[in-house]
Amino acid sequence: MAKLKDKIIKNVSIRNKKAAFEYQFLDKYVAGIQLKGSEIKSIRLGKVNLDAAYCLFLNGEFFVRDMNITEYEKGTYYNHQPKADRKLLLKKRELRRIQNELNNVGLTVVPTHLFVNEKGLAKLEIAIAKGKKLFDKRETIKEKDVKRQMERE
Repeated sequence: MAKLKDKIIKNVSIRNKKAAFEYQFLDKYVAGIQLKGSEIKSIRLGKVNLDAAYCLFLNGEFFVRDMNITEYEKGTYYNHQPKADRKLLLKKRELRRIQNELNNVGLTVVPTHLFVNEKGLAKLEIAIAKGKKLFDKRETIKEKDVKRQMERE
């Protein structure tokens, strides 16, 4: 049973592919997440969707919004809400740096990667991002196609 639990914890790696296509990443940070028990159990089962998620400051604290963590199947009435705001845990210096960068027009903070570290803690990689234009997206698609062709050969 313990071996199965270790496999579940080590294999959790959820990427936001949509964000990589829509945005150009400028800076990346790794943040802890303040979670409830049923939330971490769902994360360890891989039941998370990051597609519509974004980060924002509320009352001086940093939160991730619209990150969908599916309710835990075996949870009771204490189960969590799937799309609740979740507090991100960063150092004050990092928070100040992110807040200063967000003052620039056209920048946003998006989650790019959710994983569980070796200690069993859920971590969220976030990136300060700038939206891509249509021609940038086309270039991204061309680069992927060329890369696939090179791998085939």
